[in-house]
Order: sequence, then structure tokens, then C-alpha cells
Amino acid sequence: MIAAPLPRRALAEFLGSAFLAATVVGSGIAAAHLSPGDTGLQLLENAVATAAGLFTFILMFGQISGAHFNPVVSLVDSALGGLPRRDLLVYVPAQFAGCVVGAVVANVMFGLAAVSISTTHRASPSHLFAEMIATLGLLLVIFSLARTRRGQIAPAAVGAYIGAAYFFTSSTSFANPAIDVGRMFSDTFAGIAPTSIPAFVAFQLLGGAVAIGLIAMLYPDLTAEEAGEIMVPPSV
Repeated sequence: MIAAPLPRRALAEFLGSAFLAATVVGSGIAAAHLSPGDTGLQLLENAVATAAGLFTFILMFGQISGAHFNPVVSLVDSALGGLPRRDLLVYVPAQFAGCVVGAVVANVMFGLAAVSISTTHRASPSHLFAEMIATLGLLLVIFSLARTRRGQIAPAAVGAYIGAAYFFTSSTSFANPAIDVGRMFSDTFAGIAPTSIPAFVAFQLLGGAVAIGLIAMLYPDLTAEEAGEIMVPPSV
């Protein structure tokens, strides 16, 4: 990863997060319009667009910031010795701000109110467990590649994982606290009610905590300094 100045990396995280949220929310709105009454097809359209978007956004911004776009990815990277704590305090606000802006932009692009608070409640026990698994799996994909010097295939691997996780998790794999907050601002197919967000974030952080232990056990071969030199990408 190129050692870009922190302001440039923060801008990349903001823009990447905004494009990601716009893709998730915008493709959800489009899917609902294109395939009314067919939830399965809507989810497929949403998943394909998100997976393709992730692939391209990681390519766009990965060499600047590492293309995290996800506070849990940044937290785990910092805990494993990659991202300095000073940078973490800049990355996380940029990711949250980007996801909110991206959701608002998606609403406006489809002629909806810029902000509409979602009423879709998702925090059932099965959904919360799914969020822990989705986040754990995402982090294992990312850091297994980083710690085995295969970061160049991360754009494809992360996109493929998220596309699959839309279907193999009951929650459709948010796996990202910033995306949780961004999707709150769109009362559409991809939205999530504010009351569901605290529990979602808690279980995503739990998945991150489990991932730290598993990554340390499974991939201990690189030092923190070596791991920090390899691009570490994101999620939804």
C-alpha cells in the first residue's frame, strides 16, 4: 500500500464508503422498482451490484488507504498492529460520514426524499447471530490474504464473499457498522430501522473480536510491520 498522507487516505475512505453505500441503497431501490413483488430477484440484483461495486471500489482506493470502508476492518487492522491508532481516529469518522452521504445520494438519484428514516426492523436473534458470522467471515477473508501476501486478489475475493453472504446469512450480511448507520437514512428495500442498529453493531464488533483471535492463531507467520505493508480492503 502506498504511504499516502493521512488527509488523502481519509478522503479515499470517505469516497469509497460513499460509493459503497450508494451502491447498496441505490441498487436496492432499483431492484424494488424493476422486480416488484419478487423478493428473491430483488435480493439477487442487490447482491450482484454490491459485489461488483466492492470489486471496483477496492481497485479505485486500495492503493491510497487500503480501502477499508468499514470501522470493524480498521479496528481489527489496528489491533493487529497494522493501522496506527492516530489514523484509526480519522478513518472511522470518514467511513461513517461517507456511508451517510452515499445513502442520501442514492435517495436523491431515484427521486426520493433525501432523508427518510427506515422502518425495517431486523434485529431478531437469528439476524444478530448471522451478523457475527458475516463479519467474522469477511475479516478472515481480508486478513488471510493480507498475511499470506495475496492482497492483489482481495478486490475479487471480498466482492465474491459479500455477494455470497447476501444469501447464506439470514441478515443479508451488513457486516459493517458504517453501512448500518447509512442504511438507516433510506426507508427502502436496503434500509434498517434505527432501533436495530445498536444490536447489529454489537454483534459485528463481537465478530471482529473473535476474528482477532482466529487470525492470530491461523496466520501468525508475518510480523505486524510486514502485515501493515500489505493492502487491507473492506465490506458492506
